[in-house]
Amino acid sequence: MFQDFTKQFGTSMEPFKDLVNIQTKMLEELTRQQMECTKSCVEATIQQTREMQKCQNATDLMELQKAYAKELEDTLRSVGEQNLRALQDARSAIDKITQSSFESFNPK
Repeated sequence: MFQDFTKQFGTSMEPFKDLVNIQTKMLEELTRQQMECTKSCVEATIQQTREMQKCQNATDLMELQKAYAKELEDTLRSVGEQNLRALQDARSAIDKITQSSFESFNPK
């Protein structure tokens, strides 16, 4: 009897384990993306600082600043889109688990 209870309890906990795994993978992906974003921004800043030394006049400096701002904007937009995809993928997986769990309570 105890073994049956343990088996049934383990089976009923599977959806929760799946949810935790999905959340863990999502957070790992978001963390990876944020670290890449930070690295790209730091590298862009270092490159911009190096290029600044080559500027001969205010026009050169303005063009450099525009390019720098554009690069940061592109990086942040890309990471934002990747973050949304990771969240949408996790939500979709959670929706499937939730739907499947509810269907198991509804006999056909």
